[in-house]
Amino acid sequence: MARVIAVTNQKGGVGKTTTCVNLAASLAATKRRVLLVDMDPQGNATMGSGVDKNALELSGYDVLTKRATPADVIVTVENGGFDLLPANGDLTAAEVELMNEIGREHRLRLSLNSIRDRYDYILIDCPPSLNLLTVNALSAADSVLIPMQCEYYALEGLAALMNTVEQIQETVNPNLEIEGLLRTMYDPRNSLTLDVSAQLAEFFGDKVYRAVIPRNVRLAEAPSYGLPALKYDRASKGAVAYLALAGEMVRRHGSKKTSEPVAV
Repeated sequence: MARVIAVTNQKGGVGKTTTCVNLAASLAATKRRVLLVDMDPQGNATMGSGVDKNALELSGYDVLTKRATPADVIVTVENGGFDLLPANGDLTAAEVELMNEIGREHRLRLSLNSIRDRYDYILIDCPPSLNLLTVNALSAADSVLIPMQCEYYALEGLAALMNTVEQIQETVNPNLEIEGLLRTMYDPRNSLTLDVSAQLAEFFGDKVYRAVIPRNVRLAEAPSYGLPALKYDRASKGAVAYLALAGEMVRRHGSKKTSEPVAV
């Protein structure tokens, strides 16, 4: 049964989508069966995986509005080794259509339940805001992975996100927990980075991943080629860092390796 992880931060520009695509590819490299769910209408995770969001016949919109099942929509990302439930701007329409629907916040969870046994990990790329799509992702998730930069304003954003998680726990998903905090765009030469990093370790302890994601030009270039960094430049610092993160995550969960194909 898959562990469902929502990758989210209400502050934009922290490497959320970069983390989703590269972590999915890195987990797949360890022979885990991985599904990446794009829940952002911008469709950046879709494009970054090499899938043209403008050419989609079916997307996450169709899943949320019950026009299609996840198995109908999922595509295989050959260059990443993982599966993708893609998205585009149609997701915005789903928000409007579901506004008056009963149980609208659980649509994604109920849909994913039908395919959870096919994967080891399901990663959900969330929008950088608290809306119905984000609530659906947090309702479906077992845990939340929080990418964040080590800067002052990031701490304020983290406080707001923790409040959101508490609200979700109280209302729609009492079992939701913090998967971990991932330090992104990390520069150890910056004293503020070190100070904020120390504060995170003090308050969150082992929830802070030991792996850190450095500022790396290869990570920035890879999406324009529709590739994870692992396929774009396997030796780059960014690719190595995400492999380290995947290894750390797998060790935490004690997951068993599998090479079984994914049927969709």
